[in-house]
Amino acid sequence: MKTDNKNPVGLRMRYLLWIDLLCIVLSIVSSFFIRYEALFRVGPYLRHNWTLFILVPLVRLPVYYAFRLYRRLWRYASIQEFKVILIAGALGSALVYVFNFGLLPLLNIPYCPSRSIWALEGGISVASLGATRLLLRLWQSRMTAEDAARLKVLTQNPQRVLIAGAGDAGAMILREIQGNPGLGLDVVGFVDDNPNKLHMHIYGVQVLGMRGDIVDLVKKLRVDEVVIAMPTAPGKEIREIKAICEAARVRYKTVPGVYELIDGTVSITQLREVQIEDLLRRQSVELDLESAAYLRDTVVMVTGAGGSIGSELCRQVAAQRPRCLILLDQGESAVYHIDGELRKRYPNLALIPVVANIRDLNRMERVMARYAPEIVFHAAAYKHVPLMEINPEEVVINNILGTRNLLQAAERGNVERFVLISTDKAVAPSNFMGASKRVVELLVQDAAKRSGRGFVAVRFGNVLGSEGSVVPLFKKQIADGGPVTVTHPDVERYFMTIHEAVQLVIQAATLGAGGEIFVLDMGEPVKILDLARDLITLSGLQPDRDIEVVFTGLRPGEKLEELLFNEAESYTLTAHEKIFVVTEEMPIESQALQWGVQKLIRLAQDGEVDRLWGAIQTLAPECCHFPLGEGQKAGEVIATDVSVASPCGVALEPVRG
Repeated sequence: MKTDNKNPVGLRMRYLLWIDLLCIVLSIVSSFFIRYEALFRVGPYLRHNWTLFILVPLVRLPVYYAFRLYRRLWRYASIQEFKVILIAGALGSALVYVFNFGLLPLLNIPYCPSRSIWALEGGISVASLGATRLLLRLWQSRMTAEDAARLKVLTQNPQRVLIAGAGDAGAMILREIQGNPGLGLDVVGFVDDNPNKLHMHIYGVQVLGMRGDIVDLVKKLRVDEVVIAMPTAPGKEIREIKAICEAARVRYKTVPGVYELIDGTVSITQLREVQIEDLLRRQSVELDLESAAYLRDTVVMVTGAGGSIGSELCRQVAAQRPRCLILLDQGESAVYHIDGELRKRYPNLALIPVVANIRDLNRMERVMARYAPEIVFHAAAYKHVPLMEINPEEVVINNILGTRNLLQAAERGNVERFVLISTDKAVAPSNFMGASKRVVELLVQDAAKRSGRGFVAVRFGNVLGSEGSVVPLFKKQIADGGPVTVTHPDVERYFMTIHEAVQLVIQAATLGAGGEIFVLDMGEPVKILDLARDLITLSGLQPDRDIEVVFTGLRPGEKLEELLFNEAESYTLTAHEKIFVVTEEMPIESQALQWGVQKLIRLAQDGEVDRLWGAIQTLAPECCHFPLGEGQKAGEVIATDVSVASPCGVALEPVRG
């Protein structure tokens, strides 16, 4: 191996090899000194056991090399590296024992008969091996610290940073900052709400107080920025710290959330601005990887594969290494993009992009017959409530007819599991989109009862960042200078991340025997007004000063709040603590359901829009439509100061446009 100055690895190997050889020789000599308590009269013992000076280096140095002890950056050594040292030392001692007491006598070569010498040499060799690496790490750290100090002197006015969170994430942020002085950051302390950590030191930096002390510490220490190092904290805590930082008039950033770390999109040391997802996040639902093992070596089909939920489903399914993944969507561009992304990430995965419309029964049956999927995740649907109120026949034909086509094709094929993506808007629906989802929940239950297969539905709330959702809309409105439009100050919705929603879907498929409707425990609902104000603040602006918030009035079919269960539904907890299952039996007979669905589809195809809602209520009486006012155009908001009575007898909240 060439070991010139251009090859630091070669230099490190050469020097460490000579150091280890010297330590091995000294360990042998020290063993005899200790064993015979002879400092100057140990010579005869050493000459008599000369084979040890050949055997031990010939055994230990190759073992050290095999454990890559000469190809490690000891500057970053941790407990793991010292475990390797112990294992390498122990294995070296075992091999020395075998060769010395077993092989050498057989070959009639002089050997050392003293087992105490063997034990002493082993202990001293391992200790010296660890000591040299520790000294090397300390020396390199000192050199780094000196370089950092010199660079810090050259860095004019470094930013003074206070880290919120004295856990593993905070410690890693501190080490990153200390190891990279060029960042121009100087950590002045930690805050943490764990009283046991107060006044403790982490890499020389003290825990100075709790989150309530941030305001005082910012003033006292002239803090320029607070880093929120709490990647698993719920949104409530992040919101509290954000509010404290705003009161202290100090900038703040955060480390990524745990789901971002798991999927590898970011690392723990990447700071970023606090995002709306951080303010909403709660204890996330974690996928049990063993429960996802059913996806491996199977043929899986995802409908709506190019959409927000569908594309994330494709990513997470692909990570489980199915035998084949079918990407079905009616949009050519949507299929093209998700297919290209997955081929790049999983080059060995068999991918089949299919451009097809679920409205076409013959096409669905041909796809099922040709590719024989064993598992189907059905995410293809129209989902925008106001838009579908204007086009109710389309939502019936796409969502209801399309799902019925898929279910029929799945029953005739070899599909073992069918998972419908439903929504909380299917609970006591007040709009055509939610009503269509309630009807297809019934269709899935009916198909499960008829086929005896694992056909299930999964309900969840709004998904952050999905196409057409409120957060991207607010961001665009802020970028355009406002105003930000909120329908009503009291509107609340359940929210979850796309990653979490898809984990629920994958988990639910393993929990159901067939016919179940699963619901995620999504915590507390969030006010849309609070979302809007938080996003304005995160954009560096002030609500009502820089960006106006305007109330536009509830839109057709829109409710103040969504529910997770119908009043008539009972539910129980599943094996997963965050997933509930509806235990209600089907409220309608199979034949009546099929006849009613056929009538509903025929009305939509014939354009008889005024009869659609009555046909839906025949199938699901809990559907309660809020019709447009007399003379009101679709999508128009009428200002009123009185409660409006709905046909269901439920008083609506006043709407002010």
